[in-house]
Amino acid sequence: MDSSFVPGDTSSFSEADNERISKMIDQFQARDSLKTYNMLVERCFNDCVHSFYRKSLGKQEENCVRHCVEKFLRHSMRVSVQFAELTQAQQDAFHA
Repeated sequence: MDSSFVPGDTSSFSEADNERISKMIDQFQARDSLKTYNMLVERCFNDCVHSFYRKSLGKQEENCVRHCVEKFLRHSMRVSVQFAELTQAQQDAFHA
């Protein structure tokens, strides 16, 4: 591997290649966001909704869904922070 290669550095690519890369990254992020959203909806629905006698959620179901989503968001934030710290540590080690 070329020792001058820096992960994430696209300055040596043409503008057209940079545009293609950017478009691909946007598509991957959109796809992953939809997958995450769908997984969250399915998980919270399956865990919290147990009857279909009403058009709307009951109070207990609504609280369960809210708690499920909040728990997921807290977990996602914790993972994001840890990932950012790990990425920073790897970049620091790479540049040292």
